[in-house]
This record gives sequence, C-alpha cells and structure tokens, in this order.
Amino acid sequence: MPSLRAYWFASFFVLAAVPAAADEYPFRPVRLIVPFAAGGAVDAVARTLAVRLSEQFSQKVVVENRAGASGNIGADAVVRAPADGYTLLFTASTLVVNPLIMKDKPPFDPGKDLTHLALVASGPLLFVTPASAPAESVQDFVAKAKAAPDRYSFAVGGFGAAGHLAVESFKYRAGLAVPTVLYKGTGPALVDLMGGQVSGMIDPLLMSLPPVKAGKLKALAVTGNKRSALAPEVPTFAEAGYPEVNFSTWYGLWGPAGLPAPVVDKLEAAVKRFVAEPDTRAWFERQGLEPSGVSGARFRAFIDQETAKSREIVKLANIAEQ
Repeated sequence: MPSLRAYWFASFFVLAAVPAAADEYPFRPVRLIVPFAAGGAVDAVARTLAVRLSEQFSQKVVVENRAGASGNIGADAVVRAPADGYTLLFTASTLVVNPLIMKDKPPFDPGKDLTHLALVASGPLLFVTPASAPAESVQDFVAKAKAAPDRYSFAVGGFGAAGHLAVESFKYRAGLAVPTVLYKGTGPALVDLMGGQVSGMIDPLLMSLPPVKAGKLKALAVTGNKRSALAPEVPTFAEAGYPEVNFSTWYGLWGPAGLPAPVVDKLEAAVKRFVAEPDTRAWFERQGLEPSGVSGARFRAFIDQETAKSREIVKLANIAEQ
C-alpha cells in the first residue's frame, strides 16, 4: 500500500504541473467559438484575429461557429469548457444585452461565469434606407414616417444586437410608431431593404456601407461622436438632432471563469500586439472599426457602461422577447 509520503509527492507534482502548463500555453490548438453563423461581421473580425493569434502562438487558433439563441448557445459552450485557455469566446454586445431582453434568460451570468479578456474593436452604425426612398435626411425620414406610418418599417438583423437597440432608441426619441421586422441575420435584412420591402435599418458599416457605395442603399446618418472617415459626407445622429442614438458595434474576447493568470496575461498581451500591427489597423479602418486592446479593469468598466446604456433603452422602449 502506498505511503502517505508517496501520496504527498504525487499531489505536489500534480499541483506543480498546473502553472507550468499555463506558462507554456498554448502547446496545442485553441478553439475560438463564434456564437453566430459564418459570414457576418462578428465572424469576419474573429477570423482575422484567429489568423494573427495563430501566427503569434505558432499554434492553430480555429474558429468554430456555434450559432443559436442570439449567441447564448456558443457562449454557454465556453462557460462549460475547462478553464485552460483552449476554448475561447469571441462575440459582440448581445452577450450583455440578452439577459436584459430574453424571456428565457441565458443559463449563465456573463459577469461571473466568464473571464473578461479584451475589447478587440468597436465602431459606429449606419442608418440606411433603400436607394429609391424619397427621404434625403433623418429629419425628412421622420416627417414622412409620421405622415404615413403604415408605409414604414425597420429591419433588424438580430434580436438584441447593437442595431436593434439603435433602431428602438431612434424610434423612441423620434416618436415613430412603425414596426420593427426581425430577420435571421443581416444578409436577408439587407436584401429586403435594397428591394424596398422595409424602409430603414441601422447596422455596422462593415455590412451596410458596401451597398451604399454600390448605389443600392442610401445612408442618412451614422452613430458616434464624429463622422466616419469612410463616409465623411454622412452626418451623425447628433448633427441630425438625436444625440442619444449613440450605440456602437463592439467585439470582445472572453474565456471560461477561472482562467489561470499566466494564460490571461498571454491572451491580453497577444490582443494588444494584434491591434497594434499596422496591417491590422489598416484592415479595421477599411471596415469602419477602431481597434482597441483594452483589457482588465478598463474592459470591465466598458462592459458595465454598455450594460447600463442598454438597460436604459430596453426600459424606455419596452424591448422584451414575447
């Protein structure tokens, strides 16, 4: 029968191996779970990050799309994964909005059940209408929608997404009593918008600006404190008289709760290097996004601020899943 001393030595070596393994992280491929379908804005940014992290780590960082329940299925898979850094979550603002608006609350608490790693990028949203729409400004759109509300509607590519909250905020501030049409993705929503089946949409520039440049949509306003360098001719909502419509799209990186400190440090440092690369900054600029790299307490403070802003409009506009 093994002695107590033998058990002590065995336990010592097991415990000693944990920080050693963390220090050597990563020594095998890493899964980066994107809780949405391939082809959208979140997926595009995640795949760019995955390529650069693979180069930094000399290990594959593989994007895995786990769509469903407005991002909750993929996020829950990360919550339940081992806290070793080999399963990470890349997602957007829906992570903090879902608990505020969904009838069936997520089976996890984003603030407690995930390790907040870094804000990767953020950017403004674009208010677009069909190219053939008569309105030439935000004020003109509001006047026409109030005069004939039964002929107007807004498209939303995802329940609880930044664009959804921006639409509801705009409708509330402008006093518009027009319906919001929920689509299963930005792509189908843009197709119907270009075809004139819906009247307006507020969505990230990554997806909404190319149809504007192609002459298929018309841009009336951009969220944020300043005009976008990609569309300097488009005024801000503040310039149009609606400064409160200031929602943005943003993307962050998380891991399961309890990630070892050496793993957290390596991931935070890797994101900072990623966003500092000239090629990365140029790529983000072309997408209408601003790279960040904010981590630690500053990332948590950002999340708290975004949650408070979302909670306010959810209450004012009475947004809730039926």
